[in-house]
Amino acid sequence: MQTIFDLQNVSHSYLDKFEALKNINLTMTAGEQITIIGANGSGKSTLLLILDALIYATSGEVYAFGNPVTEERFNALEDNEFARYFRTKVGFVFQNPDVQLFSSTVFDEIAFGPLQLGLPREEVIKRTEEVITMLALSNLRDRAPHTLSGGERKKVCIASILSINPDVLLLDEPTGGLDPRTQLWLTELLQDLAKAGKTIITATHDMNIVEQISTRSIVFGEDHTIRADSSSTEVMNDHELLLSANLIHEHMHWHGELLHEHLHPSEGEHHHEQ
Repeated sequence: MQTIFDLQNVSHSYLDKFEALKNINLTMTAGEQITIIGANGSGKSTLLLILDALIYATSGEVYAFGNPVTEERFNALEDNEFARYFRTKVGFVFQNPDVQLFSSTVFDEIAFGPLQLGLPREEVIKRTEEVITMLALSNLRDRAPHTLSGGERKKVCIASILSINPDVLLLDEPTGGLDPRTQLWLTELLQDLAKAGKTIITATHDMNIVEQISTRSIVFGEDHTIRADSSSTEVMNDHELLLSANLIHEHMHWHGELLHEHLHPSEGEHHHEQ
């Protein structure tokens, strides 16, 4: 199986003093469905940004498709063949859709990526139409992205990435702010993309979707190190691990696939929340 990413002793600090990742060693292979889980501030988003070569490791080595990923290489004015190849293979869906959307219409937004690849106009139109049909966005094609609902904007963001047909999808908190219907749509889409052979790496602290969208889970502790790297089922069944990573609290537990909270007020009342 082809190695997609290989991280060796990778650390990252912002402004040389705010540590975000510490001595990370990871290998990710083609076709895997991986969730990166951890409390807010544990380093999940930073890892995704490094995997997408949007920021670079402060120390350690990062390889993608067997090639070193460095700032010098990606910003080189000449011989940037690998950087161009990389951008066709890896797509990133940001947590906040507004960071990603800038075109005047949904159609133009989805067509932008293929245009940047230098594809013929006919191929750009074909890809754009196919993705619009696949994600049922026909009624939005002429709308301005900033006029859409949060769930609709998220769909357009995903469509704009799928139109370049990447092998690897990186998603940062993709279910954040979505209504239940759109969350279900997204979960089923990721399952379908996995069946199609895509490598899907998702950063999330939504424990309810972990086993639905991944077979492998990497758990980050609040000390910015990897606490566990195992099957998603094993991770989700390790109550002590989830508790120590601040992903659940001591009164949370699972009923089947549903996470429940039990709050114990001092007056002795017992409330059950789902």
